[in-house]
Amino acid sequence: MPARPFDVLLFDLGGVLIELTGVPVMLEWTRGRFTEAQLWERWLSSPAVREFETGQSTPDKFSGAMIAEFGLGVSNEAFLSEFLYWPRRTYPGTQALLTDLAKQYTLASLSNISEMHWNRICAEMDLAPYFDSNFPSFQTGYVKPDQEAFLHALEALDCRPEKVLFMDDTRANVETARSLGMAAFAVDGLTGVEAVLKSESVY
Repeated sequence: MPARPFDVLLFDLGGVLIELTGVPVMLEWTRGRFTEAQLWERWLSSPAVREFETGQSTPDKFSGAMIAEFGLGVSNEAFLSEFLYWPRRTYPGTQALLTDLAKQYTLASLSNISEMHWNRICAEMDLAPYFDSNFPSFQTGYVKPDQEAFLHALEALDCRPEKVLFMDDTRANVETARSLGMAAFAVDGLTGVEAVLKSESVY
């Protein structure tokens, strides 16, 4: 039997295994002042987002900062009630795929995520137990695309980067992973994941 190309399959969650609904809501709230690409760029570069997703801010402080930064005409309460459900559900087939992959590979998640969303993913989607290791940013204190987020995961997994296959829906995160020696791919949902697994002779 040929040697496996990878030992660890490392997944982002939102937009990869979990369907997200936040962009349409934000586009509606900002009334066409941003394109989708501009919205994502601003979100990913926001200091308030970084603080919240590394566990250094409260939900009320975060919502207030987002309302001010994006000029949203909604209350803190309205923002947070919508924000909580931006991760809508796992893509159909996600759990079955992870169950199959776990028979041969170490599975791990590496996600920029707040405690609010992580609690929903654990309680309602029951996704965390499918992974051998989880690295949510609010717990680790590291966010992608910073190298430290990936280096922390590699050290904890005790794995060489070339033995890791990483999938994410954000190109900047993929580029950082590649710079460290991982095989990394930008994907859009579970169909994208399955295409990469097939092309890389994983599944």
